[in-house]
Amino acid sequence: MKIEVFTQSSIKLSGKKKFYFDPFKIENEFHDADYIFITHDHYDHFDIESIRKVMKENTLLIAPKILEEKVSKLTTHYLIVESNKHYKIEDIEFDCLPAYNIEKPYHPKEKGYVGYNVLIENKRYYIMGDTDALEELKKIKTDICFIPIGGVYTMNVTEAIEYINVIHPNKAIPTHYGSIVGDISLGTTFNKGINKEIEIELKLEEEK
Repeated sequence: MKIEVFTQSSIKLSGKKKFYFDPFKIENEFHDADYIFITHDHYDHFDIESIRKVMKENTLLIAPKILEEKVSKLTTHYLIVESNKHYKIEDIEFDCLPAYNIEKPYHPKEKGYVGYNVLIENKRYYIMGDTDALEELKKIKTDICFIPIGGVYTMNVTEAIEYINVIHPNKAIPTHYGSIVGDISLGTTFNKGINKEIEIELKLEEEK
């Protein structure tokens, strides 16, 4: 599986199918997405222009309920999801998980924002979305975790390190830093704090 991380939390997984998560500031007209997953309605995660650049005729757009009206204006081929539910569609399955702040106002629990732990070609890819390091997420089993580390709107790098060392995926890829919030050097800080048996990829630094 080829993994790309663009600006912020914009992720592309390319294998037998192509998966996008929160496409943002996409420059090229790819039109190759089989699935687009959206975690919530903030501009850096729900970017209509970027979604249109990666969509093709039969793309399935997956989003939380708060986005149902906007999504329905983009396509008729969509799925509205809720946290703490399991979904099996076409040739993939995934768990939809909560994503919210505990003491910050930016991502209230009642909004129903989500993360996705998606089973693709026998590996689980957990895209956390904008969230704190919630206790209810510390029993998640996944192979590759995409975790926000920038702080302010999400967990900070120290909290992210602690979380990854607890859930212990095979690989962790930090996101949500180096542009809107969080200096690009946070990737190095994150790398240094993670248990050595967990592989780290600093995809945002590769993009720079």
